[in-house]
Amino acid sequence: MTDRKPLPVISAGAIGAAPVFEKIGIVGLGLIGGSIAMASRAAWPNALIIGVDTGELLEEAMVLHAVDVGADDVVVLSEADLVILAAPVRQNLEMLDEVAAHVGGEAVVTDVGSTKRAIVEAARGLPPRLRFVGGHPLAGAPRQGIRHARADLFTGRPWLLTPDGDAHGEALLRLRAFIEAVGAVPRTMDAREHDRVLASLGHLPQLAATALMHILGTRLGRDGLSLAGRGVVDTTRLASSDAAAWRDVCATNADEIRPALDALIEALETLRDDLGTGSRLDELFESANDWRETLTSAVDGAAAKRET
Repeated sequence: MTDRKPLPVISAGAIGAAPVFEKIGIVGLGLIGGSIAMASRAAWPNALIIGVDTGELLEEAMVLHAVDVGADDVVVLSEADLVILAAPVRQNLEMLDEVAAHVGGEAVVTDVGSTKRAIVEAARGLPPRLRFVGGHPLAGAPRQGIRHARADLFTGRPWLLTPDGDAHGEALLRLRAFIEAVGAVPRTMDAREHDRVLASLGHLPQLAATALMHILGTRLGRDGLSLAGRGVVDTTRLASSDAAAWRDVCATNADEIRPALDALIEALETLRDDLGTGSRLDELFESANDWRETLTSAVDGAAAKRET
């Protein structure tokens, strides 16, 4: 490995004095990428925000004052000291080589994808001057696209980081300071554990909501759906998600998503086979009620802790 000078360590307490990163490059200006741009602008008005996306999205980003410089070519990132890959998962994987080719100096590189093993492994091929730390902000909105981006999207929300061992400790510290400055709460975990947890916590609910909405729509049509109450609307909120992004998620985390789906299918089959007696139905409902109480208590407790 070639010699390299250490990156300066900047604590969150020093953020008010100067930007953690002076030139922030964001590849992909959708809801998450656009919100990161806006949050960075709010935290550091004098930082340079560089966007990479198609011409139409760049124009929207400029109108919203989310970015200062934009192009549809990664070459515009040549002087960035932070590069955030905010495209779909497999595009981010392909973009690593482009970043290595065009970012000439030292930089921290991260991503925002909801699967981590594939990109952490691929990033091991980056040159030493580029220090990769996987990332995943647990934040979102019902509608996608930069027009729905906002600077406070990450406020109080967990932002998971998956460093590859302790190879880039200084980069991790700087990235944590950046995340705290845009309002999120950084948490560190292993990439494999991340993918296992998110398969159940994020990927399974998405697929279940999508399947449920498909069944409701095809069985009932518009007239039947017009009778739906708030519970159906809330339960199927995730069904508005874009298929392209989720195709990448499923492809890069299939081994963890499959057993989660199997467990859901088994539970549904139990309910189907027990419709006449209800003995297992009682058991599942009781378990679900208990775990739902645990969920709300855990979420409320985490929210209260962030506010103190």
